[in-house]
Amino acid sequence: MTAFRVMKLLCQAVTNEQRYAKRFCGTLLTQTQQKRVFSPFWMVVYDPAKSTVFGLTQPFCTAEKSPKEPKTAFGSVGRRIPYRILHVINQDGESLGNMHRAEALKLMDQHDLKLVLLRENVEPPVYRLMTGQQIHEEQLKRAEKKKSSAKSKMVLKELSFSSTIAKNDLDTKTKQIAQWIEKKYHVKITIRQAKDSNTDMFMLFDQILETVSKKATYLSKPKITREGVSTCILRHMSDKELKAYQKMENQKNSTEKKDENEDLKSNELHQ
Repeated sequence: MTAFRVMKLLCQAVTNEQRYAKRFCGTLLTQTQQKRVFSPFWMVVYDPAKSTVFGLTQPFCTAEKSPKEPKTAFGSVGRRIPYRILHVINQDGESLGNMHRAEALKLMDQHDLKLVLLRENVEPPVYRLMTGQQIHEEQLKRAEKKKSSAKSKMVLKELSFSSTIAKNDLDTKTKQIAQWIEKKYHVKITIRQAKDSNTDMFMLFDQILETVSKKATYLSKPKITREGVSTCILRHMSDKELKAYQKMENQKNSTEKKDENEDLKSNELHQ
């Protein structure tokens, strides 16, 4: 009888010990797909159904990925250069080759320039010597590029009308097209060939383009999409295209004036 009571007391003690261990120290380490941080010590956890097992305690928190470091803003790094060997480019964009950071700092001080990190994920990292004005201009360019990339989704406007459209209505639509082009939208124009109409739809497209030719050009040239229906897409010219167009117009005007002057001289001689 005494032995039975002793066994009962031992079982209660083991049960209480197990509850205490689970409550304050965690449970045995089990397989899990979640990445965890483990405690640096060992402990004994008793399982009545098994022999004594040594294992790591279950953690109270899980590991989290460290946030990505923000990209360094474009600008002078001062004298804080963590790399021993650098590839250096001078203020004119010419490569000076690889050199020790002490040499790069010496060049920076001699010419009163600043060092700017261009490419870090190469061996050796690329730095450029720049003036304060050059850095400022590059920062403005990057800000403008970032701003324009935010508007990467191009707006497409559409107009559709018949080949027999009245002149007043066509003028209204070309004004609307000009406004959209001014906002740098793409404009899709669809013309439907009316019955018993001999209008050349391609000439009509060219006529519309002529009204906005100083700023627009074809993104997609006029084409027949199905019987009796033709489309084209207009877009705003790039800065390079605008300069080329203005140059061409100036040359054209210059040639016309020259021809007019020659005609006047010719008429004077005949008189």
